[in-house]
This record gives sequence, structure tokens and C-alpha cells, in this order.
Amino acid sequence: MAVSNSEWSQKVAAFYASPSHFLASTTTENFVYDLLRVLADEKISENVKIQILGIIQEFPGWLFTSSRLAEQAAESIFSIYSQLPFVPKSVNLKCHLLLSVTTIVIATDYLTSNVKILNNLMTQLFDAVCDTNDRKYGGHFRPLRALACDCLREFETCHPGLLSRKLELLHTLQQKEVSPLHQAYTLLYIQVLKNAVHALSRSRNVSDGAIRELLTRNEEIKWKVMEKPQDLLAITTTTDLTPLPSTIETKELKSSVTLLLEESFLLTPVSQAALFHELIQVVLMVRSLSPAIFRSQLLRLFGTMDISLMHSMLHMKASFTDSLFSAEDENFLLKRLVCMAQHPLLSNPVKLFYMDCLLHFPENRPINSNLEENLPVLFTPKMAACLFPTLFNDSSTMMSRLNLVSLMCLDSAEEERGLAEIFDYLVSLYKLVDANGSRGHTVTFFQAVYIFVSCFHASEMYMSELTQYMVKLYQRHCTLAPHMINLIDSIQQLFEDSKWPVSLGEALRKLIVELPPKQLSPHKLKLIWHLKVLARVAKEPTILQKTTVRFLLNVVQASDLCRQGDWRMGNSVLSVCKSILHHQNVEPIFNDLADLLQHVHAQFQDIDIQDHAHFYYALLTCLSHEKLAGIVAPGTGNCIRAKTRSLSSLMSESAGHSISVLPIKHPVLKIIPVPEEGSSNLGLAGDTTVKDLEEDSLQKYLNQFQNVGFASTIVMKFHLTFAEEVDPEYHKIYTVHLCFDLRSTHYEPLSDLHVPCLFLSRNPHVFSLAFKPHLPFPVTLHTRAVFTREDGSTCCSQLEPVDIGFARLFLALPVPTNWPLEMKARLFNQFWESLLQTGSSQSVLSRFCFTTVQRPLSELVNLHFQKYVVSQQSDPESYKVFLFLPPRVHLLLSLEQAHNMAKVDIVTDNWQLLPFINSYLIDITSEK
Repeated sequence: MAVSNSEWSQKVAAFYASPSHFLASTTTENFVYDLLRVLADEKISENVKIQILGIIQEFPGWLFTSSRLAEQAAESIFSIYSQLPFVPKSVNLKCHLLLSVTTIVIATDYLTSNVKILNNLMTQLFDAVCDTNDRKYGGHFRPLRALACDCLREFETCHPGLLSRKLELLHTLQQKEVSPLHQAYTLLYIQVLKNAVHALSRSRNVSDGAIRELLTRNEEIKWKVMEKPQDLLAITTTTDLTPLPSTIETKELKSSVTLLLEESFLLTPVSQAALFHELIQVVLMVRSLSPAIFRSQLLRLFGTMDISLMHSMLHMKASFTDSLFSAEDENFLLKRLVCMAQHPLLSNPVKLFYMDCLLHFPENRPINSNLEENLPVLFTPKMAACLFPTLFNDSSTMMSRLNLVSLMCLDSAEEERGLAEIFDYLVSLYKLVDANGSRGHTVTFFQAVYIFVSCFHASEMYMSELTQYMVKLYQRHCTLAPHMINLIDSIQQLFEDSKWPVSLGEALRKLIVELPPKQLSPHKLKLIWHLKVLARVAKEPTILQKTTVRFLLNVVQASDLCRQGDWRMGNSVLSVCKSILHHQNVEPIFNDLADLLQHVHAQFQDIDIQDHAHFYYALLTCLSHEKLAGIVAPGTGNCIRAKTRSLSSLMSESAGHSISVLPIKHPVLKIIPVPEEGSSNLGLAGDTTVKDLEEDSLQKYLNQFQNVGFASTIVMKFHLTFAEEVDPEYHKIYTVHLCFDLRSTHYEPLSDLHVPCLFLSRNPHVFSLAFKPHLPFPVTLHTRAVFTREDGSTCCSQLEPVDIGFARLFLALPVPTNWPLEMKARLFNQFWESLLQTGSSQSVLSRFCFTTVQRPLSELVNLHFQKYVVSQQSDPESYKVFLFLPPRVHLLLSLEQAHNMAKVDIVTDNWQLLPFINSYLIDITSEK
């Protein structure tokens, strides 16, 4: 069947939209064969072919799942590549073909042992790169040469040392090339050179002339390199580089490196940075090459505005320190970074890069050996003053500058003065948040507080003043409770022994428990924020909670909180109680806490909160403090098994109240499909009717039948029963909750099912599921069951998947039941002709043949298609079968006997069904 350019463009778009869903409708092998067939089709436009090659380049791992597929694809693409003439109009397609084969070889690893394809590919790549200065094919094929260089670099990156036997050739090509592609040749050569030197440094016995031999080598490629896994990390990091012996001869290497550096200014900044990165590693591995070889480049790099070159210079400094950079150079570079970090013409991300360079500056003689943020010794307070943050900076710049000046203040002799200025800035941020508490300002302020505390937590005067400001802020904006809690947690993680988080928590607790009753109405959201803060503060053992418990008791007794029965509010109260039970000594507050829990249990109008309050009351009155704390600690819920009616396991606010669920490895239950045809609620959309249809209105109905949508579901019955050999403890289960998952976007999600109880001694539970397909593809029903045993334990079990076969989706025609077969046959004929004549991209005609020696055609039809036959003849024996698959797919089968064979002509208005139709016919005709 011929497919047009537009239809293939639609297929490509559908694949890109969701590759997994697209491949679910066909087999990967068939799709790859379709792609290769279209690539070889001369009627398909070049634009469509490039789109198809784009799929091959982006999804090789999805498409080429076997060595056979990869080999066939590579050979087919090579064949197309060789047939294309070297004319300007074919250069774009040639580039994509060559890139596709390279991608298949590198990305799949299936062709690493196929020497024929590897030699062919490498011949094509070197044939392209050897056309220096466009002498052979002209300038129109310069993109092909650039691509070939990139492909060779990719090979060398993924398989280091692969091209080391071609160093002389690559060096010659790099020297000859004078076009803009000189950059690509240079980067290819330096990468191969660096990998070759690295491989040489790992050798045990290295002769004095080893480098000379390496540079003059021009031999065949050894493909065994591709079969060995490579340690790429050791090649790309400078810390693991092994230096060569200092006695080795490096005259030729020094000449090559010097020439590369002299020509580096011809490259773009990014390419220069890549070249410097490789050369730095070469110099580190070859001891006899002095770092001073880079000295001629420093003057140019000191004045650069490009961040990639600046990064390369810092890389040189980190690698060679005072071997290349003097103290004057270091001081000048620092001033340069300070200047660039505040340059008004640079964007914020670039200025942040320079700030980060200051905080991780590679000093010649560093005092600290750690890799954390440290200011260099030569960085002066005068430099830091230029970078003091202002309220007009963006959030990231504020935090970066504040961090820098705080570190400077710690190392400065005028620490007190600098600390006062930083605190004044923090107060300015506080006023901004207090006046206009936008989310951005709030987050920035709390980040600034974190930085301030992390640097100056030892200053008791300023920390005490900061606590007062934080309490004032919370008093006016209690919605900042999550930020306060997060700040306390973060500071305690940073400094485990810090007293400030505890003092802040104590101050917040005191503020809350002393609030007037008018501000504690449960109708106001303020109370729930206060309860969150109290729950967090209760985790501090050093903060006594007697006033907290009395505060909570007063709230629940004096307000209508219990009568309202708000689950979230009740859960917040119990969260405070749980924290107290876990972290506090309950003896001094035993009576008050018991009264609180008993009151909540007796008065709160929510059964889940009642149950938890009663549970906590039982723990408080029956267990010692050590056992009590161990039970309510997070992660120990498996110790408690109780029948509980709980919404806590479904709510994020539960704070650890959820019921533990015991996973069961082996299925306890199973679902059995009832072997009957699915029913449906199929009907014509709108007010269309077909009653008393006359013969002359058949065409009118046909038009409606084709164009009017259907709202349909397929209802299937199932039996829920027990699996084989179930343990006696599972013979009676209660509150069974079934969660269904089709794992397919071709169907609407299924609703969960609740079964009150299920006993082994009783009949299976019968239920129905309504499947709503978008496309009628076979699907697998996955089910998870959550249920309660007789002992109150909640268990979870995964059931065996149930396959919903293609035949279960068959439905009879959506026509009145009083229609005679003659009318259905006419509808069949007209529908058949209509689908073939419309030329729609979805309609398709196909044929399936099979032998009828073992089973006659009539028996096959009676067994599988009897309900859907609209016409049959005896001479020759033939049948017409009209099937409908929701939501609006039609399947027409014309079966005819011919000697010992039968042919099935298939017409459908959705070509995506053909693989499933074919598989179904193979299954039913293979049955014995």
C-alpha cells in the first residue's frame, strides 16, 4: 500500500508525540522495516526522509533491539548513501545518512564486532575528511566534511584510543586545512592526541622514542578497542592522570603543541576552551613539557570577556599554580573577577559565575585544602565592599554577595563593623517582607537569615536580636510557619549543638500560648499554623511543654473546635500530642495530657480523630516512657496492628498516623473473566433513529453511520475469588479494595471497586467493569488488592494480570434488532465500497490466507463469527462478517473457500488494527 509524504509526516509526528504508545500499536521490527522501505522509495520527498532519519538518530535504543536489525539498517542506509550522487542537492541527505549509521554503531553496541560495517563506515568518514580545502567535491560538500569530523570525534570520545593509529594522517589534514573547517580538524586531532598520550602513560614499558613513534603512526584501525569497556572518567579528569617518565623524547610533541597554541586564536571561544582543556591534560602527563608553554596565551586570556575562556584560564591556574602564574598575575586575576562580578553590561547568570569563581578561586598557595567555599588570601575588604548586596539586586545575586561578604567579615580584622552592616542589611530585608510579604521576598529573607546564622551563630547579641525580629514577623504573618519550621530544621542540620534554633522555637511557643482567646477561633486558619509550630517545638526535649498542653486543653474546651469535627484541625492537635509523647518526659504533664486526649476522644465529632486520641490515651496510661516513645516514633508503625477506620493514610497532613500495610508476595486473590460476549451501552449520538428504515434511505443511514460518533463502553463480567493454596489466615477477609490499572493510554482509567467481605467457603463475588477504549487494542488488566484480615491487619496483594483479548472487544452492529440480514448485507456492501473509495489514510484493505484441511471454514465461522455474519453463500462457500469495535471502528471480513484454502479479505477504517487482526486470525486458524 503506497503511503504519501503527508501521511508519513503525520506518522513521524505521532511517533515523536509518544514513542512508547506508538510502538505499542505495532512491532518494533515492522516499524524499522517500514522506515527502511520508505528511505529507499524514490517517490518520498527528501524532507520526509530526513524526518525519518531523525527518528533513527534520536531513538536507536528503542528501534534496534537486536544485532540483526542493526546490521540490516546499517547496510540498507549504506546502500542508499552509495547510490546518491555527489551533487549539491544531495549533500543534506548524505549528511543525515552518514550520521544515522554512526549513531547506530555507537549507540547500540550491536555492531562492534561487525568488521565489514565498521570498515565501510570508517572508509566513508575518512574519505570525506581527506578532501581538504574542498579540492575533490567542492565547497557544497563542506557540511559533509564537518559532519565526518564530528562523527570521528564521537568515536574517539566513546572509544578512547580508537584513532590513535591515524595521528600522522590527522595531523597532516589539520595542517593542510585552511577553510573554516580548520577548527573541526584541530579539535579532532587534539582529542586523538590526548587519548593516545594517556594510553601511553598507562603502559608499563615506555621507550624514549615512544611519542615520536606515536606521532608518525599511520596504520589500520584496531577494532578490538571497541569491544573493551573504557574508563572514560580517567581520561577526562586531571586528578587520575599518570605522568610519563621525564627521560622521554618530546621534541616533536612540543612542536605540535606550540603550533596548536599559536593557531588557537583562529578558533571560536568555545573551541579554544576545548583545545586548552585537552592541552592542559597533555602537559600534565608529559613532565618534560613546561607549563610556561601557555605563557604566550595568558595576556590574551586576562582581557577576555568570554566565560568559557575565563574558565579555561582558571583551569590552567588550578593545574599549574605558581608554575605558570606569578603573585602579580594572581592579584590581577582577582581584581578582574571582582570587576566582572559587578559589570553592568553582563547578565545576572554571568555575574554569578564570576562570584562563584571568587569563592572557589584556585590559589597558588592555598591555606585551606578543602573544596568548600573559601575566599583567597589576596582578597581584601576593599574588594568585598564593591560587592556588598543591595535591595535592588535579584534574589540570587543578593544571596551570593551576602555569602561572600559574610565570609570576608569572618576573616577580617574589622569583624564587628562588618557584622553590624550585614545585620542592618538583614533588617532592611525584614522590613521589606513585613511590608510586602511576596513569596520571592519571603524566600530571599529566610535564605539570608540562614546565611547569617551559619556564619555568625557565635555572636549572642546579634542572634538574640535576630530572634526578636523573627518572633515579630511571625506574630504579624503566622502563615510563615512552614518557613520558620524549615529554618529551625536547616540550622539544626548544619549545627547540631547550636542553641539558636531552640531559643527561636521557645520564643515562638511562648508567643503562641500567650495569645488572647479571640485569635484562636477554629474558624480562623491562624490556629492551624500555630499548631504546626507547636508540634515542631515539642520535638525539643529541653523545652518544657506544660504550658503548651494547658493551652491546647483550653482551646478544645473553650471553643467549638470539637463540635465542628474538622479532621485537619483535630489531626493538627494530635500531631502536637504525638510529638510530646515521642520526645518529652510526660510525668510532669501526665494529668493535663491525659485530660486533653480524653476530651478529644469523647467530644470530637470525627471518628478517626476519636480513635487516634483513644489510642494515644491508652499508650500514655499503660506504657512506660521508653516503650511509648518507641511505639510512636516514625517508622515503627509495623509494631501496631489494630482495626482502625482511618482517613489518615490518605491525607498528607496525617503526620505519621497512617495504618501500616503488610505486603504479601504471593497473590491471595484472583480475577477470572466470565467467558461471554461483552455488552455495551452503544447508541447513535444525538437524536438519530433508524426505526422503520426504508430501502431508499439506506444511503442516508450509511452517511450517518460513518460520520456520527458513538458513545460506547464495553461491560465485561468477572469473578473475584481466592487463589490456589491460600493460607488459613486469609480465608476470611474484609473491606476489600481493588485498584485497577490498564497501563495504557488507549483506555479511560477504571474506577476502584469495594467489596465488603470475601469468604473462601462462599461463592465468588461477581462484578462488572466498564471499559471505555479510545482505540480498541488488546490490553492487560493489572489489579492491586488492599484488604483487612480477621486479626485487623491491613494487607496488600498484587493479583495475576488478566489479558483482555482482541475478540472480547467485538460488538454487533449498532442497528435495531429487527433489521433483517438482507438489510445488514446491503449495509456491508455499501460500507465496503465506501471505505475503499474514500482514499482515507486510515482505511486499508488486506488479505489473510489459511488452510482448511484440519477444520472446515463453516466450523471456524460458527465457532468465532456466528453472531456477526450478515451474509453467507454455499457455492462457493463464503461469508460476510460485519464487526463493530468501540468507540467507532468498523471491521469487515469477507471469507471465501477455494479448494483446501480459505482467503479472508479485510477492510477496516483504522489501519492500526491490522497487526492485532492478523494475530487473532493466526490464533483461531491454528487451533486443533
